[in-house]
Amino acid sequence: MHGERLGANMETAGRGLLAIDDRARADFVDGSAHERTPLIFGKSEKMKEVERIVSQVAKTDITVLIRGESGTGKELVAREICARSLRNDKPFVKVNCAAIPAGLLESELFGYEKGSFTGAISRKPGKFEFANHGTIFLDEISELHPSLQAKLLHVLQDNEFSRLGGDEDVSVDVRVITATNRQIERELQNGNFREDLYYRINVVSIHLPPLRERREDILDLSEFFLRKYSATFDKKYSGLSSTAINFLVSHDWPGNVRELENIIKKMVVLESEEFALREISSGSRISVDNANQNQVLSNGRISLKRAGKLAAQEAEKHLIMGTLVETRWNRKKAAELLDISYKALLYKIKQNGLNRKRISI
Repeated sequence: MHGERLGANMETAGRGLLAIDDRARADFVDGSAHERTPLIFGKSEKMKEVERIVSQVAKTDITVLIRGESGTGKELVAREICARSLRNDKPFVKVNCAAIPAGLLESELFGYEKGSFTGAISRKPGKFEFANHGTIFLDEISELHPSLQAKLLHVLQDNEFSRLGGDEDVSVDVRVITATNRQIERELQNGNFREDLYYRINVVSIHLPPLRERREDILDLSEFFLRKYSATFDKKYSGLSSTAINFLVSHDWPGNVRELENIIKKMVVLESEEFALREISSGSRISVDNANQNQVLSNGRISLKRAGKLAAQEAEKHLIMGTLVETRWNRKKAAELLDISYKALLYKIKQNGLNRKRISI
């Protein structure tokens, strides 16, 4: 009985392998790695640091671990590393380790031999073979099952592996870039991730900050997405209103750049800011700067009046910032739009520590 169940499970797994193979073959080798996407980095200091590290590691074959929340652009940075590398005319192959069941991921990565399971009527290469002489990007590497971690380590150490159901070593020349949105060190401490593999993939680490920590890039990104989707959908979109700018700069962006892109896409498709901005407002997470936030969170007895004052101060700061950007730092015009005196605006710019170099477009 146990043998029958095992056989049935193997056959089911085999059908899954074949299905994945048929689905994935079309995008196994993605030759667009060298097609650069503008505004990956932006002008914020944190993203300038990312750009600096990318420039330094690109021409090497060193392994890189890209860290960041979902939607921060980890795959874009992996592609940029490939685009600047000596492998930029070779395959760029991506694998999401969290999207494929652990029982099927081995054959997805390393391929399988004829007869290795029911339905395996011929040998099939895995993604490492498709990436030969190029780059493989392993997203959500922290989700890799422990049983596969040893095999990945073997590839990194010896540049060879064996296909599922085979004993022949297959040699490959592949640059490995990995990414995670989790604290992989915690998985290490919990015994879910091999220490030797961790050190192999984490030779150089790149941290992508969330969008809320690089607000000076929001408007440049917005303008890029406006141009992109205006062209894609053949729409004419003149630009963002001051109301939209204030909303975009003030929102906390839990979904990061991906969320911003979706909002701008809605604006273009529907030819309306109102609907998209209402969506932001409905689940709104308006930013309160870190000092004020800590003050609120660390003091459970803070008054509602005080909390409201802190939120109002932050809203005022972003309103002024958005208006200055809209007027390209014409402070006289900005004061008129804000309905305050020129002298009062200068005071508030200084009070809020606003700097043209940091937030201008």
